[in-house]
Amino acid sequence: MAEYIGYLAAILGTIGWLPQVYKTWRSRETKSLSLPTNLLIFITVSLWFIYGLLTMSWPIIMANVFAIILVGSIVIAKLIYK
Repeated sequence: MAEYIGYLAAILGTIGWLPQVYKTWRSRETKSLSLPTNLLIFITVSLWFIYGLLTMSWPIIMANVFAIILVGSIVIAKLIYK
């Protein structure tokens, strides 16, 4: 049961970033996004990914691979569309 809860949390937590990524890249508007906050979140999900690898926790690994991609794309958009 714990694994199913982990996968559900991973899916929902990752899906939560999709609207922001879509809106950011579609509108090219990043003025209201905080670069320091998004960098901190990027570092955090990267550390969770490493932790997942070290503990071989697939829900944590999968969620954070996608989170790294999504949050990373927001950081890239913020840098490109100043």
